[in-house]
Amino acid sequence: MAEALNLAIIVVALLALFFLLKGRPKAPPLPVRPDAGSYTPVPEGAPVLHWADGGAQFDVEVLGESRYRDTIRRLAGEHGDGKADARHTALLLPDDANPYEDKAVAVFVSGEMVGYLAPKEALALRLRLARQEIAGQLTSCDAAIRGGNLWEGKRLAYAVLLDLDLKG
Repeated sequence: MAEALNLAIIVVALLALFFLLKGRPKAPPLPVRPDAGSYTPVPEGAPVLHWADGGAQFDVEVLGESRYRDTIRRLAGEHGDGKADARHTALLLPDDANPYEDKAVAVFVSGEMVGYLAPKEALALRLRLARQEIAGQLTSCDAAIRGGNLWEGKRLAYAVLLDLDLKG
């Protein structure tokens, strides 16, 4: 008799658990974001300011370069087996319409997108723009495309580095 009672309790508990889990509200679907390649901002007009600290530190790295690796490889130019060190001017575009990051800053080299500033650096640049009373406007700085040397028969990745002092 005790075994039947224990078995009945187990069956009732399992049924209750089943209906509890089955009947719980469904989570709302995740918002659908555009495909990775469908959104690219477009810089318009001339830069209102060229950031120049004269030190050529190139210590701000652009993120997301893997999406633009073919463009960056072309911009690096011919450099044989050694590493590239191609100099360019970069355009910095505060990207308020970015669907992924609300304070994004897009980076363009020779009119082509090469990535974004890291969120912390984008915020620092936006604060500097606001202090200069040019918030949201297109600016420029010097850029270097480095890397891409051959190692064990394979070409290493490139990095886009900006000469941009965001501490001041």
